[in-house]
Amino acid sequence: MITTDLFGANHDPVRRDERLCDGAVVLRGFALAEESALLQAVAAITAQAPFRHQLTPGGLRMSVAMTNAGPLGWTSDRRGYRYAPRDPDSGEPWPPLPPAFMRLAVAAAAHAGFPGFVPDACLLNRYEPGTRLSLHQDRDERDLGLPIVSASLGIPAVFLFGGLQRTDPVQRVPLAHGDVVVWGGAARLRFHGVLPLKPNHHPALGECRINLSFRRAD
Repeated sequence: MITTDLFGANHDPVRRDERLCDGAVVLRGFALAEESALLQAVAAITAQAPFRHQLTPGGLRMSVAMTNAGPLGWTSDRRGYRYAPRDPDSGEPWPPLPPAFMRLAVAAAAHAGFPGFVPDACLLNRYEPGTRLSLHQDRDERDLGLPIVSASLGIPAVFLFGGLQRTDPVQRVPLAHGDVVVWGGAARLRFHGVLPLKPNHHPALGECRINLSFRRAD
């Protein structure tokens, strides 16, 4: 049975939750309870399905490298954005979601007010200094009310969290190693992105940030 006790407030007395809006919260340090298991899982997944730079439908190379874990993986090419059960590079199924990934996603969602969330996809994104993610909405999932659980590992980043229109004001949210952002319900379709990363170094991951983005795609 998975419970939120593994990630409760007693794990880190300085951890705090920061509400961004109705349905969106930053859980400071929430992933640190399973830091070692998460880092080992990332290494195992990327050994089987390496990071790669996908193409946009317009033929542009994405600056952020990515891969996937779970029954479904997010892919992009000239045919569009979609979820697929197999890695297009190898033809093999994506690596399964490791237990530590599942525990983190389920516990973070429940802590943020979304009990019962069980992901079937995890997008692993690798950011290096200078890379960024433009403001966008995530619309490729079947149920757009279910939350996204986004965990940060590695060097710091500034998360952009806007409104339901691209031109709405944007909050700039600093994220450190172990922070988790959860948004769903009324906040699920808010625009979001990441500012260009500044040079930095993390003792476990070097000069990069790994983002784990958990979704319920099907």
